[in-house]
Amino acid sequence: MKILIQNGRVVDPATGRDEAADVAIAAGRILSIGRVSPDFKPSQTIDASGCVVAPGLVDLSARLREPGHEHEGMLESELNAAAAGGVTSLVCPPDTDPALDEPGLVDMLKFRARKLSLCRLFPLGALTKGLAGEALTEMAELTESGCVGFSQAEAPVRDTVVLMRALQYAATHGYTVWLRPQDAWLGKGVAASGSVATRLGLSGVPVAAETIALHTILELVRITGARVHLCRLSSAAGVALVRRAKAEGLPITADVSINSLHLTDVDIGFFQSAMRLTPPLRQAADRDALRAGLADGTLDALVSDHTPVDEDAKTLPFGEAEPGATGLELLLSMTLKWGQEAGLSTAQSLARITCEPVRVLGDALGSLASSAGRLTEGGVADVCVFDPAAIWQVTPAALRSQGKHTPFDFSVTGTALPGKVRTTLVAGSVAYQAA
Repeated sequence: MKILIQNGRVVDPATGRDEAADVAIAAGRILSIGRVSPDFKPSQTIDASGCVVAPGLVDLSARLREPGHEHEGMLESELNAAAAGGVTSLVCPPDTDPALDEPGLVDMLKFRARKLSLCRLFPLGALTKGLAGEALTEMAELTESGCVGFSQAEAPVRDTVVLMRALQYAATHGYTVWLRPQDAWLGKGVAASGSVATRLGLSGVPVAAETIALHTILELVRITGARVHLCRLSSAAGVALVRRAKAEGLPITADVSINSLHLTDVDIGFFQSAMRLTPPLRQAADRDALRAGLADGTLDALVSDHTPVDEDAKTLPFGEAEPGATGLELLLSMTLKWGQEAGLSTAQSLARITCEPVRVLGDALGSLASSAGRLTEGGVADVCVFDPAAIWQVTPAALRSQGKHTPFDFSVTGTALPGKVRTTLVAGSVAYQAA
C-alpha cells in the first residue's frame, strides 16, 4: 500500500529533523521525506495540516493482561488502545498467568499480536520459573522465541545468590535484565511513607525500599558486568544513585512512569483508589527530581506503566484496591505536558518515547534496531501523526482500553491534556484513524 502524508511538520528526535515536509510510504517502508517523486501515486493521502508527523511511540512498560487476566484486558482491546495512543511498539512484562517462562507461551502471544497488526509486541521473558525467584528460566530458548530481555515484573528475587547467577548468565550471553528496585520486605505497604500515609493511616513504603534494592543491583552489576534496565524509579534518592552509577560507567538504563512524573502522594486526597499505584506516589521533591532526571538524561525513557484494572478490583477501599492504571492512550499527552512545563522542545520531549527507548532495547530489536523510533528513508514506516494544539479531557468513555481507571481522569483532576493522535501507521498500514 502506498500512502502520502502531506502538509505536516516532520519531527524526528533521532536525527534532529524538524521541518515541514511530505512523507511517502510504500511496502511498509518510508520511501522519501521532503521531495516526493512525481511518479509516486498514493492509494491513500493523509492531510497532516497543523499536525506533527513523528516516529511511532515506543512504550517500555505495558501490561496487556493476556493470558490469564482477560477480565481486565484483552489483547485486542489493549493493542487498539496502543494504536489510539500513537504507540507502535511496546514491551510487556512477563507477569501473565501463567508467567512467560516457556517459549510456547511467548510464541502464542507474539502470533496473536501479529495477526491483529495493531502494534509491535516485544515480550520480556520471566527471569525465574513462575517468577518464584528460585530456578532460572531457559533464557536462550526464550530469546529465540522473541523475548527482548528478562524480568521479574513485581516479584523480587529474595535470594541474592539467585539474582547474581541470573546476572552472570545474562552477561555471558549479552541479555538485558529488567528489574524494578524494591526490597521484598520493606515494599509491602500501599502508599509512600510520609505525612500523607500517616494522616490517612495507610501502611507505608519507605524510600529505602528502593535504594536498598538499587544498592544491591548496582553492586551485582559491578561484579557481573550485566546490562540492567531499572524500571519505574520513584524517588529522588534513586535518581541520585543512578546518576552516580552512570557517571561510573556501569551498563545501566532507567525509566520512570507517567504517574510518578506528574503526581504526588497528596493526590491520593481522600482515599482516591485511582491513585493506588505501583510504585506508590511519593512526595513533591521526589517528583521534581524524577522530572529533572528525565530532562538531563539520567532517566532514559518515559513509560505508560499501562496496567488495566477492572471495576470490581479498583472500586474498593484504598488499601484493598488493586494497584494499576490505564496509560497507553495517555503517554503522548503526558510527555508533551512534561516537556512544556520543563521548557523542552517537541523533539526533546518526544525523544523519551521514541529513539531513547529504542536505544534501551538495542540489539534485542534485531533488524528493527536501526530504524524503529525514528523517521528515516528506507526505514520502517511506524508513524504517529498528532495534533499538538488539540486539548482533550480523559474520561472512561474516551478510552479504548478495557481498563477505564486512570489517575488523570478529568472528573478526578479537572485537568485537560495537550496533544491528540490523529493517525497511527504500523509497518505502513493504518492501525488507527481518528473519526
